[in-house]
Amino acid sequence: MTRLALPQVSALAAEILDEVETAVIGKREALTLVLSGIMAGGHVLLEDFPGLGKTLAARSFAQTLGLDFARAQFTPDLLPADLTGSFIFDQRVNEFSFRHGPLFTGLLLADEINRTPPKTQAALLEAMQEHQVTVEGETFQLPQPFHVLATANPVEYEGTYPLPEAQLDRFMIQVSFGYPTADEEWDVLSRRLARHQEEQTLSPIVDAPTLSAMQASVEQVTVDESVGRYCVALAKATRSHKHVLMGASPRGSLALMLMARSFAVVAGRDYVTPEDVKAVATPVLAHRVSIKPELWMSNVSGTSVVASILDSVATPGALEEQE
Repeated sequence: MTRLALPQVSALAAEILDEVETAVIGKREALTLVLSGIMAGGHVLLEDFPGLGKTLAARSFAQTLGLDFARAQFTPDLLPADLTGSFIFDQRVNEFSFRHGPLFTGLLLADEINRTPPKTQAALLEAMQEHQVTVEGETFQLPQPFHVLATANPVEYEGTYPLPEAQLDRFMIQVSFGYPTADEEWDVLSRRLARHQEEQTLSPIVDAPTLSAMQASVEQVTVDESVGRYCVALAKATRSHKHVLMGASPRGSLALMLMARSFAVVAGRDYVTPEDVKAVATPVLAHRVSIKPELWMSNVSGTSVVASILDSVATPGALEEQE
């Protein structure tokens, strides 16, 4: 597989973020996490209240990454076949032919994914993990690269279905944009006035083969054993935390290491530091933590659990100083 030099990957990542930030204003940190997740080969869940730029971010990344783009609007009556596609009888040839669903694309925007019941949510599991779909016993490979950027309203929001743990675990990271500052919000308004139209089109910075080459290049990033064991220690600590019913699986520690490598490349380095791991720990681990039911009405959350774990688990540098 074609690879690029890491400095070239870092430069392309900066160009992509600069272009996306012309549409999604003031969210550089969150956008960096999203791009790192894509470069690490993962899927991204954007959870926030309506109107905070989740859909705009997904569309912007599709344009700048040069990927084929499809959008699936998740509703309570959406069926699994509406995503995967189905066999349709073709009277011209007197046989059934497969009609591809929106999953057969480079980047799928799964809009408001938690507004559809778990049966339809589960239709994404095979596609997200194995990059294929099986319909009536026949398996179809998805295009490469293939990524899901899903948006979700908070679980407490009316008319939503909590995502099953197995579904959440397939998302490498969960990111929230949050409300903009007053200056950032005025910047959104002023740019809209200057644009004289609602739509905005971003320039493609890379194409699908180049993105695949960038993803392959991330494999060159060095991870010291002490940093790798730090990832394991953080994931393991979620399983024994007093507020947690179920902690992160080994898939969580693997995602933590992969995300840290990608994050390091975006930052311009060919090695991972403990600070890289800390920077991505919350978006990688928080949604993989299930809080005990008796604490649902409290302020305890996956984010607060990961924050306490980051404070309690010693970093590799701190361990060396103690020795």
